[in-house]
Amino acid sequence: MKRILLFFILAAAVMYGILHGNLWRNNIYWISFYGQMSSVRVSSSYEASGVTQLPPTAVERKNALDTCLLKPTFESLLGVDKIYPFLCANDFIKVAEFRGSDKFELPYGIKRAEQFFRLALSRLQNCGLSTEDDSVACRRCVVVGNGGVLRNKTLGEKIDSYDVIIRMNNGPVIGYEEDVGRRTTFRLSYPESIFSDPVHYDPNTTAVLIVFKPRDLKWLWEILSGQKISAKGFWKKPALNMIYKSSQIRILDPSITRKTAYDWLHFPTRFPKKEKPKHPTTGLIAITLAFHICHEVHLAGFKYDFTDRNSSLHYYGNDTMSQMMQVLCTPCSPQCILEDSTEKSIYLSDLLYPGSYVRERGRWVGFDLLHRN
Repeated sequence: MKRILLFFILAAAVMYGILHGNLWRNNIYWISFYGQMSSVRVSSSYEASGVTQLPPTAVERKNALDTCLLKPTFESLLGVDKIYPFLCANDFIKVAEFRGSDKFELPYGIKRAEQFFRLALSRLQNCGLSTEDDSVACRRCVVVGNGGVLRNKTLGEKIDSYDVIIRMNNGPVIGYEEDVGRRTTFRLSYPESIFSDPVHYDPNTTAVLIVFKPRDLKWLWEILSGQKISAKGFWKKPALNMIYKSSQIRILDPSITRKTAYDWLHFPTRFPKKEKPKHPTTGLIAITLAFHICHEVHLAGFKYDFTDRNSSLHYYGNDTMSQMMQVLCTPCSPQCILEDSTEKSIYLSDLLYPGSYVRERGRWVGFDLLHRN
């Protein structure tokens, strides 16, 4: 009799635990900040709802991308439609469900990182496109790489003539205006590569954070909240102060990076356990971004000379190609596309430089400024 009674007591305890646990999980997300525990209450509107269309706010933002009546020549690269590139605090969950980002973990989705995105986005004042001239219907864009091929080419004035100028990581403008121009519309960076020296501050620049791991979002939340910043979990020391105002900062929609990885590079969704996963470079992500917000896309500074180990790696500094070939590729290295240097050269030529033009299925979709006929 005692054994039967004990069995029912244990069974009741287990059932209570299961029901209580489910109720708890449906209402609270717990966030572990390397030993620091916080809780964020989630409203029912953030629960998975099988969204089949964008919320009205997201539709309005997306429509702002379609101001040009002419179709871009690279339209077939975009797939079904254009993607608004930045996440917004009020509807990022539903946008993720619509785009399928809720099915992927970082770096290409938001699965199991929703609370980190929510905290980071809560510190941002804006998620608009915020180009310098919103009145331009058909945006002409140039994506400026950091390649040494730009050195002493005096393309600065030409680059500055574009409506939108996209740069990557910590490629400087000050001191190199003659070669790379003065203006920057968007600068894509990681916590490890964003400018921290106020001398590089530009009030007209929108800083775009590419999120690679939950730690990146925690870093953004810490730096904008005035919290103590932990450098744990980064491949190199991240910026410890933010030179940009919160109104100038955006978080890139992971679906842009995912499109680069799977549609452009045809990376597998899963890599073998013994194989190190490959990820798109900042440069290729920037090009994908440009295709979604611009009507015309041109490139500058993306070519590298893999045959001359002593040639300049960047248009700035003293690094040479020999140093690039020795270092391990990281997500912040725009010069690293694939681990094998020969494979890099072939891929770069095929994707970006067939006849010095960007070509897709036999159609010209853009060109490199250094090789324009």
